Amino acid sequence: MPRRTDFSALINGHTAVIEMINSGEAGVPALNQLLRVVQQALGAAGMAFIEFAPAGGRVIAATGTVEWALDHPLPADDPDAICLLSGPRVHQLDTGHLTGRLGTKLTGPARSQMLASRAEIGGRTVGSLHALYPAEDQPCPDHQCVIAYVASCIAHLYGDQRGLPAHVDGPIVAALADGLAVVDREAHVRLWNPAAAQITGHAVTDVLNQPVPFPLPPPGQALDHRLPDGRWLRVTSGELPGPGTLRVVTFRDITDQQQNIADHDLFVAVTSHELRTPVTVIKGYADTLTDHWEALSDADRQWAAQKIGQRANELARLVDRLLSSTAEAGSGGTPPAPYDLGDALRAAVIELPAELRRRITLTAPVGLPRALGHRASLATVLTELCTNAGKYSPPASPITVTAGTDGQTVSVRVTDQGSGIRPEHVERAFDQYWQGDSGDRRRSPGAGLGLFLVRRIVEQQNGRVSLRPLAGGGTVAEVRLPHG
Repeated sequence: MPRRTDFSALINGHTAVIEMINSGEAGVPALNQLLRVVQQALGAAGMAFIEFAPAGGRVIAATGTVEWALDHPLPADDPDAICLLSGPRVHQLDTGHLTGRLGTKLTGPARSQMLASRAEIGGRTVGSLHALYPAEDQPCPDHQCVIAYVASCIAHLYGDQRGLPAHVDGPIVAALADGLAVVDREAHVRLWNPAAAQITGHAVTDVLNQPVPFPLPPPGQALDHRLPDGRWLRVTSGELPGPGTLRVVTFRDITDQQQNIADHDLFVAVTSHELRTPVTVIKGYADTLTDHWEALSDADRQWAAQKIGQRANELARLVDRLLSSTAEAGSGGTPPAPYDLGDALRAAVIELPAELRRRITLTAPVGLPRALGHRASLATVLTELCTNAGKYSPPASPITVTAGTDGQTVSVRVTDQGSGIRPEHVERAFDQYWQGDSGDRRRSPGAGLGLFLVRRIVEQQNGRVSLRPLAGGGTVAEVRLPHG
């Protein structure tokens, strides 16, 4: 037999709760008192309020036959939690149809009737209110209106921050970092959380009851979809339990992940090409020496050996550059230390390939302040800058390396006499895989990693590196490091 609402008890009790809140006592005590008032007015066997937070739901207030469920959790991926966060705002259901932890926690093995209503603020769910009745009782039709009204009152407490949320971590749908939507059989949106709006740029008012603005994968599968603005989403979907045809859809921005995949593919393509060139030359000259040794003159043999040595040096530098670009640049975690910049530069120049070393003039004044950083990494920096200078300047033209100080930092300048870098390329030149020339105009191999690696090393030591064209032609690469 349907139970009628005792509106007199409801109004009087609600008035007492409001006076309780106005006197400064709010939060969970006021919520518990409100539930006791509603239970009495509805003639329900028990009442409960579940607060939803990022980790899931938790019973924070309970009365009557379900008081024992206080503080019990409801995981975010529980089928009953998903059911409560989708579909009509007010539910009436037989708890025997619940397949998750909600039915077990609130009703135990006995079946009962339940009314449930979400408490929402601006479309965000902060919790759900539940009234339970014995299985043989039927809630009166006006009970749904009462439950919806009381749930709105509780949401108002959250909006006023009157001691709620109890666990201070916000509503679950609002706090999820991933986009979450619930769609019907026609793929029309029934629920759209704030993260979904932020990720896609579509506000809830734009998509509610409209087709979901991206393709959906089959239930249980994932789909990567590119948005019109170039960003990528990874979309997954699953069917909600129960007799309905709703599907829950989650999605996240994977643009960075897709970029990493693209970078990896480019890395493989570039390095395989750059490694193939010196290897092919080395193999060709080695085969020539092996197959035609007796027919070759001493000069031809020497020429072939010289070419093998040059290409082997290029290959070694390329391998070192690739290894360095995939490892932590600098010292691998050791703290920076003062070192003599002039001595470090002189030692680094000696290690350069002979044909490049012959073009270099080093000037390092006596009495320079000590640099603060990792001395071993300076050799890599100088090698890359000098190699770059040699690559973009006429053969045998001079390259000058100058150390100095401005009173605040110590500096190293590498100057060539080439055509000069174009002003619009001074920053782009430090991008990974970018190269200033290509095709037949390239005189030496390179994977576009040298300057990228230089900037990475220098900035990890709190330094700065820059390029600039010279008015009369040529380019200056300048590294500035802190004093030791």
